[in-house]
Amino acid sequence: KTFPTLDPRTGEVIANVSEASVEDLDRAVAAARKAFDEGPWPKMTAYERSKILYRFADLIEKHDDEIATLETWDNGKPFEQAAQIEVPMVARLFRYYAGWADKIHGLTVPSDGAYHVQTLHEPIGVCGQIIPWNFPLLMYAWKIGPALATGNTVVMKPAELTPLSALYVSNLLHEAGLPPGVVNIISGFGATVGAGLASHMDVDKVAFTGSTATGQTILELSAKSNLKQATLELGGKSPFIVFDDADIDEAVNTAHFALFFNQGQCCCAGSRTFVHERVYDEFVEKSRELAKKRIVGDPFKQGVEQGPQIDVKQFEKILKYIKSGVEDGANLETGGERLGSKGYYIKPTVFSDVKDDMLIAKDEIFGPVQSILKFKDINEVIQRANNSRYGLAAGVFTKNIDTANTMMRALRVGSVWINCFDVFDATIPFGGYKMSGHGREKGIYSLSNYLQVKAVVTPLKNPAWL
Repeated sequence: KTFPTLDPRTGEVIANVSEASVEDLDRAVAAARKAFDEGPWPKMTAYERSKILYRFADLIEKHDDEIATLETWDNGKPFEQAAQIEVPMVARLFRYYAGWADKIHGLTVPSDGAYHVQTLHEPIGVCGQIIPWNFPLLMYAWKIGPALATGNTVVMKPAELTPLSALYVSNLLHEAGLPPGVVNIISGFGATVGAGLASHMDVDKVAFTGSTATGQTILELSAKSNLKQATLELGGKSPFIVFDDADIDEAVNTAHFALFFNQGQCCCAGSRTFVHERVYDEFVEKSRELAKKRIVGDPFKQGVEQGPQIDVKQFEKILKYIKSGVEDGANLETGGERLGSKGYYIKPTVFSDVKDDMLIAKDEIFGPVQSILKFKDINEVIQRANNSRYGLAAGVFTKNIDTANTMMRALRVGSVWINCFDVFDATIPFGGYKMSGHGREKGIYSLSNYLQVKAVVTPLKNPAWL
C-alpha cells in the first residue's frame, strides 16, 4: 500500500511512498529489538559507534546537493536555506553526537558504609521517534543522533507530508556501516504508525516533535501501555519583546526573521511581537515595509526568501486566522491573501493594534503572519508574555544589561535569545516549559533522554579507605 507525497509548489505528486501497516510496525520494532538485545550495536565499543557516525556526517556532506533538493522539493523551503544552513547543520549535529559516544560514563559514589558504589549510564533500548514536516532533516538529526550515540536502536516515523529526505539519508547510514536493524524508517500516518509506536509494548521510549494536542495523545498512549519514557517538543507562541532603548532597525530585521523564517512554520517563531509604546509606530511602519519587500516564489530560484506553505490544509488554516484577525479588529498592514493561483503561497502578512485576547495573539498559526502588540513597561510585558499555555522560546531586544538580566529570568520559556533569535548550535539545548513539552533536544542535556542510570553496590572487605 502506498500514499502520495506532494510538491507544495504545485500540489502535484512527487512520488508514491510505502504506507506502513501495524504489521510493518511490529516487524520494525522486532528488528530493532533484535539489534539491541542480540546485535552488535550496544555491544560495540563506543569508539566504533562514533566512527560510524563520523562517516555518516561525511556522506551527508558528500550528497548535500541531492539531500537539499529533496528537502526543498518535498517541503517547499528555499533551496538556499536547505543547502547552506540545514544540511551543514545535520552534518554538524552528527559529528557532535559522534564526539559524545565514547564520553558517556557514570560515577564512583561515596557511601556511608564499607561499600564500593558506582553508577552505570545505560541505553534505554528500542526508541520510537516521530518527527514533523517543518524541519524534516534537522529533526531527524536531533532525534537519531543522541539515540545512536548512547547505544540505542530506533524505529522512526517521518511526517507523512515529508518522508523523502529521511528515507534517503537512512540509506547513507547503512553505507557508513550501521548494522542492520539499528535504524528502521517506517513511513505512514499518525493514527496507525504514530499511535502504534506510542502504545507498543516492546518500545522502551518515545520521542515526539509536533503539535501540543498530538503530544498529549502520545503521552497518554505511552502511559496506558508500558509506561515508556516520553520526551515531547511541542507547540509555541513565542514573545519577541522590543524595548524602547533597542536598535530599532536591528530589532525590526530580527523580528521579521523570527516570524517569517521557514514560511512561519517554526514552533518557536516569534509570533507575538511586543513593542514598547515609545517606538511602536516606527517599528510597525518599518516592519510593514520590510514584509512588502520579502521575496516569495519558487524555492528553487536564487534569492527567494519564502516558498509555499506545506499543503492545502495548512494554507487554508492560515488564511482563516488572517480573516479572524481582520474580524477581531486588528489592523492589516500588508499581505493577508494568497499569492498567485498555483501552489500554497501566502503573502507575508503584518497586523498591528493586536490585542492579547485575539486568536492571532493566542493560537499557534504556523504561517507568515506577524502580530505586533504594544506595551508600556517591563512588569506589564512580563505578565503578558507569560500569559500563554506555551513556553517554548522568547526574544528580547534591549541595550540595558539590567533589563536583559531581569527578562531572561522572568520569562517562563525554555530558550531566551537576547538581541538575536533562532540560534540553533548543536551544543545549545532546546525545549519547552508548560504545554510546549518536556525534555531537551541538542546539547549535553539531550543525552539523558536516551540513558537510564543504574546504581551498583558491592561490599568492601578490609578497605584501605572509604
